[in-house]
Amino acid sequence: MLKLNVVIGLFLFVFGVNAQEQPPEKKQINIKHGANFTKDEANYPGASIFSRDSERQVEFEHQGATLWCDVAIFYPKENKLIAINNVRMQQGDSIQMDSGKLEYFGNIKLAKASKNVTLQSPDATLKTDTLYFDREKQESYYKHYGTIIDTSNVTTSKIGKYYMTTKKYQLLDSVKITNPDYKIVSDRMDYYTTSENVYMYGPTTITGKDYKMYCERGFYETKTETGYGIKNTRIDYDNKIIVGDSLYFDKSKKFASATNNITVTDTINNGVIRAHYAEVYKELDSVFATKKAVSISVMEKDSLYMHGDTLMVTGKPENRIIRAFRGAKFFKTDISGKCDSIHYEQKTGITQLITKPIVWNVDNQMTGDSIHLISNLETDKLDSLKVINNAFIISLDTIGKTGYNQAKGKNLYGKFVDNKLKIIDLVQNVEVLYYSYNDEQRLIGIDRSTCGKVNMIMENNEIDIITYYLKPSGITYPEGEEPEKGSKIEGFIWYGDQRIYTKDDIFDEDDKNYILPIIKGISNPIDIDAEEQERHKNENDPINNLPNSKAIRKRDAIKSTK
Repeated sequence: MLKLNVVIGLFLFVFGVNAQEQPPEKKQINIKHGANFTKDEANYPGASIFSRDSERQVEFEHQGATLWCDVAIFYPKENKLIAINNVRMQQGDSIQMDSGKLEYFGNIKLAKASKNVTLQSPDATLKTDTLYFDREKQESYYKHYGTIIDTSNVTTSKIGKYYMTTKKYQLLDSVKITNPDYKIVSDRMDYYTTSENVYMYGPTTITGKDYKMYCERGFYETKTETGYGIKNTRIDYDNKIIVGDSLYFDKSKKFASATNNITVTDTINNGVIRAHYAEVYKELDSVFATKKAVSISVMEKDSLYMHGDTLMVTGKPENRIIRAFRGAKFFKTDISGKCDSIHYEQKTGITQLITKPIVWNVDNQMTGDSIHLISNLETDKLDSLKVINNAFIISLDTIGKTGYNQAKGKNLYGKFVDNKLKIIDLVQNVEVLYYSYNDEQRLIGIDRSTCGKVNMIMENNEIDIITYYLKPSGITYPEGEEPEKGSKIEGFIWYGDQRIYTKDDIFDEDDKNYILPIIKGISNPIDIDAEEQERHKNENDPINNLPNSKAIRKRDAIKSTK
C-alpha cells in the first residue's frame, strides 16, 4: 500500500507540473481520489488508469464539476478523461448526470455521456442513450431520442438541446408531450421547464379532453391549458371548427378568439361565419364576430349570406339564433335585403328584418316597418313573408320599362312557391297602381284602385290575377292623362341603386377596404427567451391575472340576449 501511495504521489507531482504548463483558460482535470492505479501502454498509451477500491469510487474535479466512476482512464497530456461504469457528474447543486460511460475533454469542457444517460436538473429529468454536455456554453444535446420528465409532463423527441441558463429544451423531430389532460405532437418546439410553457415552430397538434388545436407557430401554457397560434391555425372546439391567421383559447374560461381571415364552422347546422375578428364562448355555445363579418347558412343547396357590422350566434344547435347589427344585409340567389338589424331563429325558421327593412325578390321590392321571412323547416325553402305596418311593394313595369307597379297597405302577407313570390295579400287601406296591357302588350292605361283587401297572383314575376275585396273602387287613366303625381302612390321610394345582386354586394366600401392588422411573430422574429422571462416575471402580478374585461363585457352581452 505504501508503494501505491508513493506512485500516486509521484503522479500528482507530475500532474501538478503539467497543470502549470497549461494555458490559464485550460485548467487541468484534478484527481481527488485515485484509489487503485495502473497503466496499460499497449492499449492506452500515455494514459493513467484508476479503479475504485472497496470503499470509494474514483473521483475527479474540474472547474466546479465533480465526477465519480468505477474506472477512469486519464490522459493528462490531452487533459482528457474516460469514465466507465456507474458514472456520475455533478455540477454545483443543480445539475447531475448519470451514465454507463463518459468521455470528458477538459480543455473545451465538453462531456459525451452514453449508456442509459440521465441528466437531472431542479425542474426536470432527461433520459437518453447518448448526451453531449457543453459546460462552457452550459448546453446539453442529444441526437437519437430522449425523454424529459417533469412534475406534469413526459416529453419525447428524436433531437433535443437543453439550455441550462434559461432552463429551456429545444426539441426537434417527432416531438411528443404526454399529460393526463392533453397531448402535444410537433415537429419542433421550445419547452421551458420552470414555467412548463411551450413555443411551437413547426406543424403542431394539441389534443385536450374537449378541444383540439393545430398551428405551425404558437404558444401553449401547459399548466392552465391556454395558448395561441399565429400561423395556419385551427381549433376544433366542441361542435365548431375555428380557422384563422391568429387564434387564442383559454380552457378554464371556455373561451377562444381569432384574428384575420377567420372561418368558424358549425358542424351540426352546416353554418359558417367568416370575419376578421371573432370570439367563441363554449359554455354559452355562442360566437361574436365583427370586421367584415358574414354568416353563411346552407339552405336547399343554396347559401344564405348575412352581414352586419357585428354578428352574434347564440344558443344550442337546435335553438340557434343569429343576429346581425348595424347596417345588416343578406343575399340569397333569389332574395336579398337590408335593414338596421336581422334576427334569425333556427327553431321557428323566422328571419326578422328590423328598422327600415328593404327586401328584393326577383323584380319585387318590399318595404315596411318590419319584415318577417318564414322558411319551411323541413325543406329549408322560403315559405312565406310578412310585412308589418306601412307595407309597400314595387316592381318595375317590365314591358314599358318606364313606370312602376305599386301596392300599399297596412300589412302584407306573401306566399312563396319555389322561392318565388306567388301569392300576395294586402290588407287595410289598400292602394294599388299598375300598368295594364292588352294581349298585344300595348298599354291600355294606368289602373289605380283602393279597397280594404287585395289578393294578387303572380306569374313570371308579374301580376297575373288581381282581386279586390271590401269596398273596392278604381279608375284607369290613359297614359299621359293621369293626375299630377298620379303614377306614384304616396310614400313611393325606389331603392334600385341599393339593390344587392351578389354576395359581395353585402359589404360596403369600409368592409372592402379593411386593412388587416399585422400579427406579431409571423414574419418578424421574436426574442422568445426575453418574452418567457417577462411572462414568468408577471405570473404573480395580480393585475395580469384579472379576467379580460373586453371579453367579459361581450360574454355578458351575449348572456343578456338569451
